[in-house]
Amino acid sequence: MSFLDCLFTAFGSLRGNPLRSVLTALGIIIGVGAVIAMVAVGAGAEHRVQSVIQNLGTNILIVLNGTTTSGGRRQGYGTKPSLTEGDAKALRAEIASVEIAAPSVRGAGQLVAGNINWYTTIRGNDTDYFQARGWTIEKGRLQTPAESRAAAKVVILGHTVSDQLFPGQDPIGQIIRVQRVPFTVIGVFAAKGQTPGGTDQDDVVFVPLSTAKKRVLGGRQVRGDYLGSIIVQVRSAGEVAEAEAQVKELLRRRHRLQRGQADDFYVRNLAQILEARAESSRIMGILLAAVAGVSLIVGGIGIMNIMLVSVTERTAEIGLRMALGARSRDIMAQFVIEAVMLSVIGGIVGIALGIAGSAALAQAGDWPTLIETEAVVAAVVFSAAVGIFFGYYPARKASRLDPIIALRHE
Repeated sequence: MSFLDCLFTAFGSLRGNPLRSVLTALGIIIGVGAVIAMVAVGAGAEHRVQSVIQNLGTNILIVLNGTTTSGGRRQGYGTKPSLTEGDAKALRAEIASVEIAAPSVRGAGQLVAGNINWYTTIRGNDTDYFQARGWTIEKGRLQTPAESRAAAKVVILGHTVSDQLFPGQDPIGQIIRVQRVPFTVIGVFAAKGQTPGGTDQDDVVFVPLSTAKKRVLGGRQVRGDYLGSIIVQVRSAGEVAEAEAQVKELLRRRHRLQRGQADDFYVRNLAQILEARAESSRIMGILLAAVAGVSLIVGGIGIMNIMLVSVTERTAEIGLRMALGARSRDIMAQFVIEAVMLSVIGGIVGIALGIAGSAALAQAGDWPTLIETEAVVAAVVFSAAVGIFFGYYPARKASRLDPIIALRHE
């Protein structure tokens, strides 16, 4: 028999028992659908983390103030002012791989625009900060160097703040009060979205560094030359580790720290933190796919059971075909093709259900999902492999029947 003859014979056999064929394929349908949906959830989570990494930058270091000890209790990072504007200039001038060392201060306060108010984060920065962190202007402009030197009362709004204070309006040129100080809105940043932890990056306003220190924010961390943090952009992601070591060495020397004395600052490598988060997402996706893959194995066992039953029921038919000249390999090919057809059809239906299920998860749970072509192809190939693997034994059993004994079977 040719391959097409075996194919048509197998198809006719499956069509003759439609309910059994559907129930047999159900395990494959559920397995493939679950794999597609779980892989889509895992890939969506990984994609979200990777997009955040790109937003924050893979070549960014954040240098924070150190900790203080009061009454035997150690406080958190940022409680001991140690970083200065001179440190930022030195990092840029003395470390070849550092492109930007942007000084920054941070606080929080109430904003008022007309009869609307909003409590948000207030950051004092120069324009280098926006370049390092990938902030882009949607409306208006950035502050000028002259405005920064003069501690001008100009402010740039994050997208969330703009929506809250000026819903449906153009905020450019409007006056708002930041901590009771009047400021002119000169720009609005394009939306950056949330971090993996759910923090809204757009719920913030930016004023010039000198303005923040002199007119808006107070406290020990922003007095005089002190800073809240320094944002360091390294020339390339491959140089981050070396640059981190050089930053620590330079700051220890500038702060006159002796050997064995603890750092009075902290360097945070964003790429390492977020890559660890991405790796966790990848591992979770693999685990989800593995759990879902178990149902594929169960579906394959179901196919083998039904095929064994089919061989028993069709023993007389097999004996008759062999008596009329069918070879053992023809019988084996027919039963293997039946198993593969069940698996592949189940795989195709399962892919459709998996795509629909992942879309439903994304809609209902506000969770990103990403259908990858590789996962779809792998699901089809794997379902076919399941059919071959679990269909081989029943097919081999059928092909080894003795025609005379088979013909006597009732």
